[in-house]
Amino acid sequence: MFKNTAVGLILGSIVIGVSAQPVSDIQATSSNNAYAQDDRGVVARSQYGLCWRSGYWTSTDAATGCDGELTPPIAKPIAPTIATSPATLVQASVAPPAPTRCNFAVTLDNDQAFAFDKANLSDAAKKRLDDEMLQKMASCARIEAILVTGHSDRLGSQQYNQKLSEQRANAVASHLKRKGSTEQINTLGAGKTQPVKACADTPNHAELIKCLSPNRRVVIEVRGTAK
Repeated sequence: MFKNTAVGLILGSIVIGVSAQPVSDIQATSSNNAYAQDDRGVVARSQYGLCWRSGYWTSTDAATGCDGELTPPIAKPIAPTIATSPATLVQASVAPPAPTRCNFAVTLDNDQAFAFDKANLSDAAKKRLDDEMLQKMASCARIEAILVTGHSDRLGSQQYNQKLSEQRANAVASHLKRKGSTEQINTLGAGKTQPVKACADTPNHAELIKCLSPNRRVVIEVRGTAK
C-alpha cells in the first residue's frame, strides 16, 4: 500500500508507442508527497517505467531517474576546443622542415698531396686543407661525422699498400687536429682496392708511377648541419 494517496495522479511524461519492459526501483529522496511511494520509499512507476506524480509535485521536486530532464545542468561545462578553419588543422599537422645539410667531401690526390711511396703531407696539401677544408667546416653549425679514407696505387703487396693508405689517412687527421678541429675523426685505409684510374703495364716504371698518381689519394668526407 502506498504511503501517499494523490488527489489526482498524472504521468511524469507521456511516451507514445513504447512497449512494456522491466524497470528498476527509484528510491524517493524524501517522504514528501511529490511522488507516490510504497512502504519501502520506492517511487511508484507504471508498466512503462514512468514515475507517478502526485498533485503536489512541482519542478523543484524533480528526481533523478524520474524527471532527469529537469535536474540542474552541469555547472560551467567546458566545451572542447574546435579549430576555427581548415587552415588551422593543416598548419597543426605540418612537420617542421628538416635542417639544411652541410655535407661535403674533399679529395687530396696526385703527387701534389703524397709523393710516391710516401705518407707525408706536402705543403700544397696542407694549404688546401687549411684554405678549403677547414673553411667549409667552419660554415657548418654542427659537425656530425668526419671520415678520412686513405688510398694507394696497385704497385706493391696488398699488406704494404694497406698500411701505407692508413698512414696517409692518419696524416690528414693529425693535421686537422693540429689546426684546432675538436670533432671526432674516423680514419680508414682502403689500400689499393678502390683505384680511380687504370694504367696498363709498361717497361717504363717512371711512366707507370706517373699514370697511377690519381690513385694515391685521401678522401675527407664531412656530414653536418648548416648554420
